[in-house]
Amino acid sequence: MFASDLWRLAGLVFAAVTCVVIGDTAGKLLTQGGVDPFFVAWTRFLLAAIVLLPFSRVSLPELRSLRDWRLLVRAGFIAGGICCILTALGTEPIANVFGAFFVGPIVSYVLAILFLGERPSLTRSLLLGLGFAGVLLVVKPGFGVSVGMLFALAAGTFYGAYLVMTRLVAGSYRPGFLLISQLLVGSLILTPFGLASEVPQLDLRVGALIGVSVLGSAIGNFILVIANRRAEASLIAPLVYSQLLSATVMGVLVFREWPDIYALAGLVLIAISGLSSLAVHQAGVRARANAAKG
Repeated sequence: MFASDLWRLAGLVFAAVTCVVIGDTAGKLLTQGGVDPFFVAWTRFLLAAIVLLPFSRVSLPELRSLRDWRLLVRAGFIAGGICCILTALGTEPIANVFGAFFVGPIVSYVLAILFLGERPSLTRSLLLGLGFAGVLLVVKPGFGVSVGMLFALAAGTFYGAYLVMTRLVAGSYRPGFLLISQLLVGSLILTPFGLASEVPQLDLRVGALIGVSVLGSAIGNFILVIANRRAEASLIAPLVYSQLLSATVMGVLVFREWPDIYALAGLVLIAISGLSSLAVHQAGVRARANAAKG
């Protein structure tokens, strides 16, 4: 991958994660207003499936592919991740939640090496270790981890596994089908929980927030599917760190939430880890290109 391609990929991933943050910001507003996180997650999957299904060009042979265990497990991971992060957002600052959530790229990196045969890099491993130190500063385990932060860590773990499963199946199915498959399967998984939740009183504000929650998540994950067709999961992982910038900005603008000194230091370490990983990869690309010319 050339340097110009790498930066285009970085822009693609940043657009994707920003859409996800916007969707989760709407979800936080809903849960803070008393709406059950499982109801928010269920509507996110169900409404997105209903809206996108007519445009997905899904064929009958593709629908039969829903029996593929990899698609089922992938959908289960993203459904679990969204439920956990919406639960965490109900009680914790959005920047802190996404800081803890960034255990996900570390999980993705390790799983990609163990199960996808991707080659580990000492430098990238050290940088991800730096990112994990940042996660610890955000979570602050020595000061007693709150229930909300535990849910954020669980969300990151689910998401890291989801990224690896996406990489595993990205070459076998087109992006549109991968998105609609996770929406359909996720809807089925969450239906019992959604029906058991108390239905909020629907008004213009609640309806608008549900719409933003649905579209932000759907568009963001669709773009990530496209990105995963272009690069290894271990390269996508550090790029997802750019989500911290979007989460911090949204936290300040929408909720007036400023990270404390420990969380801010952790967020900075996580950002340095992600940007450094990208710079190291770019340097490797240039070195290989120069060697090929020589």
